[in-house]
Amino acid sequence: MKKKVWIINHYATNSFFNEGGRHFWFAKNLNSRNYEGTIFCANTRHNRNDALKISGRLFEERSTNGIRYIFVRTTKYVSNDIRRVLNMISFFVNLILISSKCSDKYGRPDIILASSVHPLTLVAGIIISRKFKIPCICEVRDLWPESLVAYKIINKDSLLTSILYKFEKWIYRKADSIIMTWEGGKDYIQDQGWEKEIQLDKIAHISNGVDLESFDRNSVEHQILDEDLDNATLKNIIYTGSVRKVNNLGIILDVAKIIQNKGLHDIRFLIYGAGDEKEVLVKRCVEENIQNVIFKGRINKNQVPAVLKKAYANLLHNTSTSLDKYGQSQNKLFEYLAAGKCIIQTYMTNYNLCERYNCGYVVQKQEAELIADAIISAYHNPDQCEEYGRNAREAASNHDFTILTDKLIKIIEGHLSKKESIGV
Repeated sequence: MKKKVWIINHYATNSFFNEGGRHFWFAKNLNSRNYEGTIFCANTRHNRNDALKISGRLFEERSTNGIRYIFVRTTKYVSNDIRRVLNMISFFVNLILISSKCSDKYGRPDIILASSVHPLTLVAGIIISRKFKIPCICEVRDLWPESLVAYKIINKDSLLTSILYKFEKWIYRKADSIIMTWEGGKDYIQDQGWEKEIQLDKIAHISNGVDLESFDRNSVEHQILDEDLDNATLKNIIYTGSVRKVNNLGIILDVAKIIQNKGLHDIRFLIYGAGDEKEVLVKRCVEENIQNVIFKGRINKNQVPAVLKKAYANLLHNTSTSLDKYGQSQNKLFEYLAAGKCIIQTYMTNYNLCERYNCGYVVQKQEAELIADAIISAYHNPDQCEEYGRNAREAASNHDFTILTDKLIKIIEGHLSKKESIGV
């Protein structure tokens, strides 16, 4: 009989429709082995106004690619206000309420993998695991409140922040294992001074990654007809992702202006993505006559591989913060690696994969002149860029979800064998 793994991720809803994402691929690979992965998520879709309709009950079951999804009824929200907090609370409460009914209907779980972003999902996983007397693996993909402090959303010395840190420590103490997506997770625990209360040996690292099979298939089946992207006379530097103030794309306009002023008119910046900062950036391009940046707008997730594969180089950019010392594990990094193109990373981190695999240029300090210098070096060294691209693809193969699932199974089996040995 297959061992049942309940995967809890509030925001996994889009992965059902996109047929891809971390927990979709974990479940797919688990299901191909001696496991049955079921994904629990909200019926609302993050960054979208629509929701999956649930009538007359608290949850609804649907399946795709042999993966069972349980959509939990939640309150609706649009932006980051009190309604989003209520959405989180409703997911937390209703998930706990339906857990016994789901156990009766689909079989009692053997282990729970509860994944943040927000910590209430982890708390729900711990509560449900205690009810069923099974282990709970807490997966931390975003540090709350540390990331909120790093991006200056909350004050590090406030009472609220202090409470959130205590809440975070409680979760880590109660979890049977902790998976962190960045390599410096143990460093974080030590920096917080928690190593005497939280055993470092229960912290594991499983990065984000890529499903190379679906990435390559999408790159062929979901092409974009785009005269800028397909212009062979240009060397396109491509960014994909959100266009928000927090992403600090203003510095990329500074870089583009420097390169334009140097007369390198065949370098073009293509920005794929949407966000509330776009209008400001477009206006600045007009006012400052920045002619080598084109905002392409939002594209479907399955179109990203085709776009990245047509780049001269892909631009890995985000606001540099204190979190960089714990490593890197952005989803887009692994898509960039899979594309097999040179990567230009605009900031420095510890545990740096681009440096480790020698797959591009890593700017040591996030300054426009230094970023421009890296792009110009790539421009003048096409053979070197091709080598970086081959190295990137090799790095991606080491972070394919078949390999990452092996790491997850090792943790799962460690807990299940321990239960068997003590007769639970």
